[in-house]
Amino acid sequence: MYRKSHYLVCLTLVIVLAGAVQAVVLAPDDSSVNDNLCLWLRSPDVNFDPATGIWTDVSDKGNNAETIGEAAAFSVTYVLPTLSFGNNTSVFEHTFSTVKFERDADELLRAANVNGGEGLSELTIFAVYKVSNIEQTNSGMTRPVGIGSLPGEGANLGDYFNLAIDVTIRKDNGFVDGATAEHPEDLFFIRVSRMNANGIDQWFNTDGAIEQVHSGGGPVYTTSTDNFYLGDLRAGNSPTSGSGIAKTDIEIAETIVYNISLSEAEIIGINEWLQANVRLERKTAFAPEPEDGALINQTWSLLSWEPGATAASHDVYVGDNFDDVDSGVEGTFQGNQATTLVTVGFPGFAFPDGLLPGTTYYWRIDEVEADGTTIHKGRIWSFAIPPRTAYFPDPADDAESVDTDATLSWTAGFEAKLHTVYFGDNFDDVNNAAGALPQGDATYSPGPLQLAKTYYWRVDEFDALNTYKGPVWSFTTEGGVANPDPANGAMDVKHAPVLTWGPNVFAASHEVYFGSDADAVKNADTSSPEYKGTKNLGSETYESGQLQWNTAYYWRIDEVNNANADSPWKGNVWNFTTANFLVVDDFESYNDLNEDELGSNRIYLAWIDGFDNPAINGSIVGHANAPFAEQSIVHGGLQSMPLAYDNAVGKSEATVTLTNTRYWTVNSVKTLTIWFRGSTGNAAENLYVALNDSALVNHDNPDAAMRTSWTRWNIDLQAFADQGVNLANVTSITLGLGNRSNPVAGGSGMMYFDDIRLYAP
Repeated sequence: MYRKSHYLVCLTLVIVLAGAVQAVVLAPDDSSVNDNLCLWLRSPDVNFDPATGIWTDVSDKGNNAETIGEAAAFSVTYVLPTLSFGNNTSVFEHTFSTVKFERDADELLRAANVNGGEGLSELTIFAVYKVSNIEQTNSGMTRPVGIGSLPGEGANLGDYFNLAIDVTIRKDNGFVDGATAEHPEDLFFIRVSRMNANGIDQWFNTDGAIEQVHSGGGPVYTTSTDNFYLGDLRAGNSPTSGSGIAKTDIEIAETIVYNISLSEAEIIGINEWLQANVRLERKTAFAPEPEDGALINQTWSLLSWEPGATAASHDVYVGDNFDDVDSGVEGTFQGNQATTLVTVGFPGFAFPDGLLPGTTYYWRIDEVEADGTTIHKGRIWSFAIPPRTAYFPDPADDAESVDTDATLSWTAGFEAKLHTVYFGDNFDDVNNAAGALPQGDATYSPGPLQLAKTYYWRVDEFDALNTYKGPVWSFTTEGGVANPDPANGAMDVKHAPVLTWGPNVFAASHEVYFGSDADAVKNADTSSPEYKGTKNLGSETYESGQLQWNTAYYWRIDEVNNANADSPWKGNVWNFTTANFLVVDDFESYNDLNEDELGSNRIYLAWIDGFDNPAINGSIVGHANAPFAEQSIVHGGLQSMPLAYDNAVGKSEATVTLTNTRYWTVNSVKTLTIWFRGSTGNAAENLYVALNDSALVNHDNPDAAMRTSWTRWNIDLQAFADQGVNLANVTSITLGLGNRSNPVAGGSGMMYFDDIRLYAP
């Protein structure tokens, strides 16, 4: 590996600092260093959300680390890392949680501008992590943590300070190395790196004693960027560095960043604190084995879990009914125990006669503290014993656009030895078929298939004693009608949807069938009431009209071309279920089209903020660049509304004028529901909603803006009616923070809103 000579400084003597400087435990946010604390990511079990990829910064600086998503850098779309767990009893007193970055996935978190957008001339980084399954390709080097920037972020990729796994410190397209200890693999340890005008130093703690493994002088080191990354900065193929892919499993438990060069005594003190405090904080049981939703190919099992942080014993509930386990009815409680292991499906334990194939079982662990009365109710987990019939068909049941040369496969039923396959283009024929020869393989090749045609198939399983008839599955080959909207099986669909579909390549027109009875739609012809008429090619839409709430509807599109002998092509029956609520705004309709383009619907043009009047309204709706709606932090669907607030002017609010959803008495709706979330870095400002620019309701929690998980706010509509609002004509809704009636200067932050709905009692 090429090394620039002015960066090459080696220290041949390992200095054991613990023997040179007295260890005084120092909390990372101690008042002596707190002003210079930029970032503190810890305890992923309570601070990392695997659903959104956000690791909350607990330094109160608001520098949350978030998954990057789409990025031009390396031509990849970064995905969310996962929650994991680890330990190293030689260093740490407790088992702890980690954020895991898989070696074969592009996963990367970024905490942007941890130093307020200023570069760093001094820096101290603490990182508790482990690397394993190391594979360096084409000299690519994994960097688990570090300061840097990706191409397109306004700074050169070479302007970085990253901790590489070869124990060098990557800096300014060069490196600083010379460490006298090897970077440990498959072992959690503490690594400290310090940068200042005199050079770069680093320390390791792999066995309970912190050792200085490198001390190097040199020129003044600075970075012009202050974006902090976690994961592999070399994820994907780099068109800029040409170094290829560095593949390594990385698990990070804790990361702390300061914008100063800490003293040796401070580094030792924080190291001592970390040894005792890198730990779990979750009080409920977690990490179930088998995993939640697992399939078990046996009639008994051992269930285990990781205990909550304060658990002294465990109340165990097991049953085959979710509600019974949830409520803890008699028969599901299996007792209180000290161990984290329980047997099921064995004499003397729950389900002593064995677990039944085709059955789902539920279990819950409540963690009991030492006082015997403080109990933390656990989540309900499940596992299932596979059915004796075949399952998991491929193509999936009702699949569309299947290749005409497809090979069918399935997962064998529980203890199945042989499989009998029936295949055809008529449901009844396949359902009633019998007498075919069995086979040993769980695959079947039906031969060349016709385009745009629906086929049916069934697999019967034999376990050496009995034959178990399978369900009839179906699929449609490529060229058929496809891409239904609403999607097949969609829930919570609006009450007057416009149905759309993609046409068959042979179609000249489309016959539309629609109704609330699945069999009637399936068997309908042009003389049936379910027949809704013919649509010309190019007009693949059907307006359903106003539908009932919370009702399932079925539809079918037959493709017609009288010039083709195979016409008509009968379509599959699709279904959707309407919502049991009225949608005020789900934020799904907003787009990023230019304002002068046909169909443009940018979120900030619908929700009017304080952009044009910042002297009295400190809100900004939408991101500065596309996508303007939020597409990572969402409650439902694909988008939510980001609202930045700055209450230096007293209040921050955004208002939307209602057009279609103005009649708030339909179906006797009673409750307005708004989903919101904020951040621990947000200022604690009052959250409010107003209707028709007059009637006002405040949230009853003054710290609502600091909620870091999605929170449902239910408001009785009578509260607005009592203030004179005509609920039969609601013209606008306003979301805001501050004191709307008497504005008082306050703080700032970022809020997210989603799924504004009206519910009946």
